[in-house]
Amino acid sequence: MHPTAIVFGCLFLAGVLLDAFQTIILPRRPVGRFRITQLFFLFTWRPWEYLIEHFMPRRKRDQLYSFYGPLSLLMLFGLWALLLVTAYMLIYFGLHTPFSDPTHPTTPFEYLRSCFYVSGTTLFTLGLGDVQPTTQIARMLLVLESGTGLGFVALVIGYVPVLYTAFSQREISVALLDGRAGSPPAAGELLQRHNFSGGHQALTLLLAEWERWCAEMLETHISYPILCYYRSQHDNQSWLAGLTAVLDTCALLITTIEGPSTRQAQLTFAIGRHTLVDLGHVFRLEKNEQRYREAPPVRLRDEEFARLCEMLTGAGFSLCGDVESHERLSAIRKLYEPHACALSDYLHLPLPFWAPPPPDPLRKHDGWTTVASLRTPAALADRLATHVSVRSTASQLHDNELHPL
Repeated sequence: MHPTAIVFGCLFLAGVLLDAFQTIILPRRPVGRFRITQLFFLFTWRPWEYLIEHFMPRRKRDQLYSFYGPLSLLMLFGLWALLLVTAYMLIYFGLHTPFSDPTHPTTPFEYLRSCFYVSGTTLFTLGLGDVQPTTQIARMLLVLESGTGLGFVALVIGYVPVLYTAFSQREISVALLDGRAGSPPAAGELLQRHNFSGGHQALTLLLAEWERWCAEMLETHISYPILCYYRSQHDNQSWLAGLTAVLDTCALLITTIEGPSTRQAQLTFAIGRHTLVDLGHVFRLEKNEQRYREAPPVRLRDEEFARLCEMLTGAGFSLCGDVESHERLSAIRKLYEPHACALSDYLHLPLPFWAPPPPDPLRKHDGWTTVASLRTPAALADRLATHVSVRSTASQLHDNELHPL
């Protein structure tokens, strides 16, 4: 016998089974710094990122980044299968000639190759039968490995639909944000497109939908972090840009804009920030987050903030008149922007602007802009003349509570 080979084989087997259990079955964040899946993404994402950033043209980078998520899933399955085959191969080799092989291996290398062949055909349940077990232990191990292979295939078959269902559910809200906040999304555009009669009720409902979206992200992407590498199907869209734009909107509603949506903005902001923080912990981005806390990024310059306030005032929103509103906005931004910037650097997903960029005749308009230009005069009047301001909407809601119908 070769006890060392048996020990390493058992350790390999236990490590793979534990890693697959934590990655697929366990419905919470996996733990451990030296997990196989963690090491796999560490040693594959960085080289993939380096090759794309240094050798690929800019216009093709996003497309190549989108390949990594599905491709890494297939490579992870292949790595698990290879490690399982290797683990059982080492156990067979350590038992010392438990098989009757018609090729009659004579050297240790030939016998190791024969054990690898037996392990592979057994794990994938081929059952060729040309190599026969000669001991009772070998027979039991063959049955155990075939059961492991059958369970592994069943887990893979069940795992893929779960991933793509969660991905599709995530992208629905991201796609809907295109018509509500622009492409790429922007907090100023999101607020401006809700400057119609009843728009603040619609804005509150939208923030409530994103509150639930963030809760679903916590349930799915913390358990299956590989989904973070999956990119949106459309240009200028990403789950990180959508979430950041919604958090920007909540920050404005909490600190700068007066109105009835503030309470819902606080709820959505709390769980949205929770989502960013937990995802940063999953990818171990604490050092990058600390760097952005010490040197905050300049996402909102003074001139852009002035243009944003002017745009919102023209849209009918009531802004806070005190000079501390900008300071409050800066303070609340420090609660989530370092986490968003760290994820943006790691995943190469750009963060959105606060205000939409100036009109560019060469840039393709989104569907909402095209439809808005075809609105009837009566519809335009609803937007420009009969728009209900935030203050009047708050007063109306207060009166309805005091004097219900």
